[in-house]
Amino acid sequence: MKTESDSIKFLNRTINNNLVLIFDLDGTLVDTDEANFLSYKDAIKIIMKIDINLSPYPQQRFTRKLLKQIIPRLSDNKYHQIIELKNKLFDKYLDKTKLNSIIVEILKKYRDINTLILSTNSHKERAIKVLMFHNLFDKFNYKFYKDDIIYKKDMNKYKYVMIENQILPNQMIIFENEELEINIALSLGILPKNIIHI
Repeated sequence: MKTESDSIKFLNRTINNNLVLIFDLDGTLVDTDEANFLSYKDAIKIIMKIDINLSPYPQQRFTRKLLKQIIPRLSDNKYHQIIELKNKLFDKYLDKTKLNSIIVEILKKYRDINTLILSTNSHKERAIKVLMFHNLFDKFNYKFYKDDIIYKKDMNKYKYVMIENQILPNQMIIFENEELEINIALSLGILPKNIIHI
């Protein structure tokens, strides 16, 4: 796996127009952690009517799993209310999201040469808002969201892209920040040298 700092040199050396470049969104193309955290913080305060000290948590991505750890006796009803409100409040913090300038440069450089695909575990509505806010929506040939695979058993975002676009594992270069997703990509036969770990 290549690190972000090696990615441009690697691409300049090895890229050809037969390769498909596949970009993750959150944490790879755009840092959305702060907006995500602030949305959760507001939602918890509004729904639970309490101000929980969340100061230790911005160092990691705030997730649904973490929500249940922080509030262990959280009812299913309140849990779903927090998630729903958090998604609505996210718009308020779009200005807290930050582009990864290196990845954006790669996106611009190869846009007219290669097929570019967005493949994200984000829901379509939120992902589109992030892309539109940063003027990236029209930069991809294809976009795949969590909504595309949510009801498909034994499916993940990279397998789905491969099937839908009839791409072989050795034809893909992946830009990804999540270890779990990288391991899934490797299990599908995607070459380690073709995975850029952000």
